[in-house]
Amino acid sequence: MNFIKSSKSAIVHALFLPYLLVTSSNMTQSMTAFARQQIEQEWGTLVWEIRSVNHRYLETSIRLPESLRATESLCRDLLRKNLSRGKVDAQLKFTPNLAASSISVDQNLLAQINVANTEISKLMPELQQPTTLDILRWPGIAQEGKQNAKDIETTLVTLFKNCLQGLQEQRQKEGAHLKSFIEQRLESIAAIVDDIKIAMPDILQNQHTRLKDTLAELSATLDPARLEQEMVILAQKADISEETDRLQAHLQEVKNILGQSGAVGRKLDFLMQELNREANTICSKAVVIETTLNAVELKVLIEQMREQIQNIE
Repeated sequence: MNFIKSSKSAIVHALFLPYLLVTSSNMTQSMTAFARQQIEQEWGTLVWEIRSVNHRYLETSIRLPESLRATESLCRDLLRKNLSRGKVDAQLKFTPNLAASSISVDQNLLAQINVANTEISKLMPELQQPTTLDILRWPGIAQEGKQNAKDIETTLVTLFKNCLQGLQEQRQKEGAHLKSFIEQRLESIAAIVDDIKIAMPDILQNQHTRLKDTLAELSATLDPARLEQEMVILAQKADISEETDRLQAHLQEVKNILGQSGAVGRKLDFLMQELNREANTICSKAVVIETTLNAVELKVLIEQMREQIQNIE
């Protein structure tokens, strides 16, 4: 693996990173994924781990060693440019090679600490004097070689790119499974809707005949015109042709959205609500047990899709 040899080049490289990552213009992406990248150099070992789970918005968390905290904003910006939704947790583990490290001491800071320690000792002589190790632990007193720091930051950015790319590939792979799952349910729903539409004319006709036969005995006491009017009203209430037409339109829209690029999870979630609404209406207007059972099966399939859609970006 070739790495850029200056921090300035690393920043330029990172700015163009969003355009270098592998993406698909027509790919459904999951928000659940994990990626890990590791590299060993003469100055130590870097390990990036990025996890993402479903979330309503994009929420990022980046954990870095204190000495490399300066790269946090850049890494966070890269996540925002390449991901739209999900709770993302990125962590860098750095294990330095102590044998190859060159450590220098900040002389000016050391002098300031020495002056402050002398003044405190005069005021509070009973206090224990700090050891050499205590002083080395003081923030900023011990510094790694500048060339090492530049190399580490450059490698850090490049490794983060590779890890983020791996995360996106994993999200796309999982997204493909989700898309296939949803498409299978769409086919099942479409088949049920077709069955309902085919059976509906006979169902309405049978309902009309049964009502007519039932009320025939009362025909002597009822106005025939009023009787016919009531039967028409009942038939209209039992008619679910509008609901089945809307179901078919929503199913087609779901297919269209699955073929779109970008974050489509919210659109799909909204359509699941619309599909469920139509299924509920069919269930409430059903006049035969077969239609009721079909409506219940529709609701089950829609709920299965809705659960999986929660993971789609």
